[in-house]
Amino acid sequence: MNLTIDVTNKENIAYISLAGEVDAFTAPKLKDTLLPLTKEEGQTVIVDLQDVNYMDSTGLGVFISALKSTKEHGSEMKLVQMQERVYRLFKITGLTEIMNIDSAVRGGM
Repeated sequence: MNLTIDVTNKENIAYISLAGEVDAFTAPKLKDTLLPLTKEEGQTVIVDLQDVNYMDSTGLGVFISALKSTKEHGSEMKLVQMQERVYRLFKITGLTEIMNIDSAVRGGM
């Protein structure tokens, strides 16, 4: 159970590349990185999930918290390059209806 988090900031865009598993063990580390970025008004946070091969409900909770934070602080979050098995988790929970998820386009800097 390991998660690598790489953050690149460029103007009003924060690009977060994740690799590994987002679960109860690694979710706090992700939350500590992601939430402060969503609290900057006008900020766009792009989360690249291409190399995330597993996510549990704790991981979903981090993204729900981040979504709430974007709405409170006038920022935006976009999830890109999601693997099919992770996407299914977002779909069955209905989160694909309320989150900006683009699994076809790889955003980057």
